[in-house]
Amino acid sequence: MKTIRFPHPLVLLVGFILLACALSYVLPAGVFARHPDAATGREVVVAGSYHRVPATPVSPLQALVDIPKGLIDAAAVIFLVFLAGGAFTVVDLTGALRRGVDWLLEKFQGREAVVIPIISVLFATMGALENMQEEIVPLVPVLLILMRRIGYPTLTAAAVSIGSAAVGAAFSPLNPFQVGIAQKLAQLPLLSGGGFRLVFLLLALTIWIGGTVRYALRHRLPPETAEAADPGVAAGGRNHGLVLLLLFTGFAFFAYGVLKLGWEFEQMAALFFTLGVVAGLVGGLGLTGTAEGFIAGFRDIAFSALLIGFARAIFVVLEQGQVVDTIVNSMSAPLAGLPAWVAALGMMGVHTALHLPVPSVSGQAVLTMPLLVPLSDLIGLSRQVTVLAYQYGAGLCELITPTNGALMAIVAACGVRFDEWWKFVLPLYLALLALGALAVVVGIAVGV
Repeated sequence: MKTIRFPHPLVLLVGFILLACALSYVLPAGVFARHPDAATGREVVVAGSYHRVPATPVSPLQALVDIPKGLIDAAAVIFLVFLAGGAFTVVDLTGALRRGVDWLLEKFQGREAVVIPIISVLFATMGALENMQEEIVPLVPVLLILMRRIGYPTLTAAAVSIGSAAVGAAFSPLNPFQVGIAQKLAQLPLLSGGGFRLVFLLLALTIWIGGTVRYALRHRLPPETAEAADPGVAAGGRNHGLVLLLLFTGFAFFAYGVLKLGWEFEQMAALFFTLGVVAGLVGGLGLTGTAEGFIAGFRDIAFSALLIGFARAIFVVLEQGQVVDTIVNSMSAPLAGLPAWVAALGMMGVHTALHLPVPSVSGQAVLTMPLLVPLSDLIGLSRQVTVLAYQYGAGLCELITPTNGALMAIVAACGVRFDEWWKFVLPLYLALLALGALAVVVGIAVGV
């Protein structure tokens, strides 16, 4: 059978933008009433308030105009990727990353397969803690150097980073952007059901890491030399240990700022810019060398960063056509007549399907939970299980949907075609989805 071959990522996303444009002509326009929610600080929908409104189809010309609007909407994320990418290029030009990779390979010589579980757990932890996604894009060049030195295919760099982070986020007991918002909207105590979620998180990571290690070992290549894996590194850098210390300190401060100080993308971007400047000066590049390093980083990361804005434009078109709420209403309404356990699995399916037109997990929670929580009360389904169905349905879809801008950017930065990624990820995705369905059924059985 001939393998499905995806078009170029940019062609694929523009195709989705035009499809969204066509849907605005085909689907009836409709909206839910919304009100501010004190618990989440967001606008949430009012259950039962869906009503038709005059059609506002988006013309093909307007859909093209919505591309720069999508880029503007995603500007904070895009500039984070640019500045962080520039900073990591500067760090790379000092030679510190090569020295760090050499040290790591020396420590794990003969046990290189251990590197995948270690890195995967680190990214899964960040996914579980703060839904890490776009912040990964600038780290891809470092991971690529490491994988090439070990002899693993470049796809492995995407699997241990964005893949692990998405799995960690989907099964997380405390992800503030998924389970946190959903539990607030369901009026559940934060972190409730944490022990139950943690068990299934460990099982999910076992599946994901096992699949990644198996793929890496089956497709192993001859390891590259340091020069071949990282040909652009400068020869004249110095203070490698101090630069690496700066890097780790920056990461620690980054984690503290996100988790404790409530940083937005702008603060993260400022931190990475500062890190790049200081690392360049300490590493001996000088002001001019540091500036040139940033420019080289901007150039290398530009395509991946802009994909995030193109992905955002899909939602902009659907929102202008006022068909997002129509899609949500048409999918959620049929669940009312089903038995509780069937409805719970149906909710997982609905969240999976909705994540294509609504690629934000927090936005999807705000849109769907006010509708599905009253429904779950009516059919005798636990609110906690309703949150689980949302987590696993929407969260796991982050692994496969082309409207996930971070996923598209990282896969592209690894030089991997999206159909190659799908071929790798689909069996693991289905296994994780089955695990999520099992968790929902067990949750109903034990009364979580």
